[in-house]
Amino acid sequence: MLLTLTNIETYYGPVMAIRGVSLNVEAGQIVTLLGANGAGKTTVLKTISGAMAPQKGKVTFDGKDIQSMDPDKVARLGIGHVPEGREVFPFLTVHENLQMGAFTRRDRAAIDTDLALVYEYFPALAERRGQQAGFLSGGQQQMLAIGRALMLRPRLMLLDEPSLGLSPRLTTEISEIVVKLNKEQAVTVLLVEQNARMALSIADYGYVMEVGRVVMEDTSERLSAATDIQEFYLGVKDDGVRGRRRWKQRKTWR
Repeated sequence: MLLTLTNIETYYGPVMAIRGVSLNVEAGQIVTLLGANGAGKTTVLKTISGAMAPQKGKVTFDGKDIQSMDPDKVARLGIGHVPEGREVFPFLTVHENLQMGAFTRRDRAAIDTDLALVYEYFPALAERRGQQAGFLSGGQQQMLAIGRALMLRPRLMLLDEPSLGLSPRLTTEISEIVVKLNKEQAVTVLLVEQNARMALSIADYGYVMEVGRVVMEDTSERLSAATDIQEFYLGVKDDGVRGRRRWKQRKTWR
């Protein structure tokens, strides 16, 4: 198993944001983490990348405990984090932003090769390589954030709401790129999304969070067919129920 979270509890001050979260990500998979705003999805990614430290539990990456590591050391292990809201460096050029993604590396020739690869995946960035990132469109900034993480040569990429604020066309384009990176570059992906339809269409496995807990997990195919998921995340209603249901216990189908 490439990544394992075991009974993680992480707090914002006195408030517990995630409550005993456990999940697994196998190498080569795309795994999605679904849930409404405030469910704790972003906190899970921040806990993995070292931006937040859990008060309890364990985060294991490729057999190594990383829950007490600083973010730069986590990145050096091969975990790239694409945060919610893109968070590019607005006053640096596209090219400079991508170079920042390789800050842990010293292999100059390989860095140049990877820059060329990013521009191949994202032709719009190649056309704007000398432009300040703050003047890019939202979709282009999202491409830049993914490209910057790719410059790390990550084994695992954490993607936080990559479709946020994007048009359906750009959402489809970003999802196709994520699949290509997974298949062609062997990048394992943990994807946080509110766009459940898109996420389940590309993921191998999925977890559903509510109020800081994992309440459901299964293959994406089975989650897509589950009545609860259809009603509350895919907008399909078969019984006219409009009230939000709380799962009383974790459901797992194998």
